[in-house]
Amino acid sequence: MNVRETLKIDQNGHLEIGGCDAVELAKKFGTPLYVMDEKYIRDMCRVYRDTIEKKYGGNGLVLYASKAFSCMAVYKIAQQENIGVDVVSGGELYTAVKAGFPADKIYMHGNNKLRSELEYALECGVGTIVVDAYSELDMLDGLAEKCGKKQDILLRVNPGVEAHTHHFIQTAKTDSKFGFSLSDGTAEKITEYALGKKNLRLRGYHCHIGSQIFEKQSFRLAADKMMAFMSGMKQKFGFVADKLNLGGGYGIWYTDEDAKISSAQYALYLDAVVDEIKAKAKEYSLDEPYLLIEPGRSIVGEAGVTLYTVGAIKEIPGVKKYVAVDGGMFENPRYALYQAKYTAVLANRMNDKADDVVTVAGKCCESGDIVCANVPLPKAKTGDILAVLSTGAYNYSMASNYNRNPIPPVVLVNEGHADYVVKPQTFEDIVRNDVVPERLR
Repeated sequence: MNVRETLKIDQNGHLEIGGCDAVELAKKFGTPLYVMDEKYIRDMCRVYRDTIEKKYGGNGLVLYASKAFSCMAVYKIAQQENIGVDVVSGGELYTAVKAGFPADKIYMHGNNKLRSELEYALECGVGTIVVDAYSELDMLDGLAEKCGKKQDILLRVNPGVEAHTHHFIQTAKTDSKFGFSLSDGTAEKITEYALGKKNLRLRGYHCHIGSQIFEKQSFRLAADKMMAFMSGMKQKFGFVADKLNLGGGYGIWYTDEDAKISSAQYALYLDAVVDEIKAKAKEYSLDEPYLLIEPGRSIVGEAGVTLYTVGAIKEIPGVKKYVAVDGGMFENPRYALYQAKYTAVLANRMNDKADDVVTVAGKCCESGDIVCANVPLPKAKTGDILAVLSTGAYNYSMASNYNRNPIPPVVLVNEGHADYVVKPQTFEDIVRNDVVPERLR
């Protein structure tokens, strides 16, 4: 376990998160339950924000990548911590606006934004839209003209940097669905095209090389390529890009196969990128661009713990032992998608020796419904409280009602206090939008 001040074992041998006994949380709120550590989230916001302030003279903005975990409370935290957010859908934008987040600090992404989403973004006064297609440029230009606005945009560029991560979450490969490639000249062509749009103001570029990346070199190389490209666009078109968004993708700890990165080490990732940008700006005689970064997983990932109650235990002699819980792929599909690895513990028996190896299975009617595979645990018993760590990113946000299971609630914990930030779904919530036509009655 990646022990810290707000994630530890208490005097009863129970898991404690944010000063709250996980066993008591399970009793009070039920299971499955997403638990989010507020202090950890705020601390990570400050790590990135303070690094830009100190290392880059405040010439930049941290954007929380809200696709990792979106709800009104997390936007309130981002606002209080004086960072921006990026959103990738009308729903995320609506949630941020509903929470009172300032629209000028919202950046909107997406490779196939709907017309209705672009209209809504313009209506809300979204500060910057990251464009990812010719058709989107045309549509946005026309919509902005109707509104009488000149909209700031960035172009999403694919720098072709291969990051050492799962191939499903590498987003800067040449064949990626995202962005315009540097290597084949399409990034240059879209730049020229965008500069001709009367109702759009091209401010610079965005790139994102993937997720769950630990080596600094990938980020430095992306910065190198982007600065070289910006120099080329200045020379060819006289276009001076004053904003550079280098995305996110900083890795977090899921299991002991991953590095345990301290907040100070995350600051060093950003330090390395800033140093590279400064050096290249000097080399190419460019002004240092306004720097944007988009950490999401590294802000909320390790802040999250999911609590379950152990149900059936089934052993196939000489083959496998299943420990079933009351959750599953409906509240965490990441194993089914990526064979994602997690660390599991028994929250009510933290000091017991982990002398068993089990696969934690969910309750869905699906053979692939696995929460985590081949994890060491003490010999589990029905009724134990099982905790899966580092579930704050892409768990609640990917949850579904598969098998008509309710999506679990989210509780925010801090200094011994626990409050709902997402209330539990009911069966009535699940059928709320069902309609039985008159002819079937």
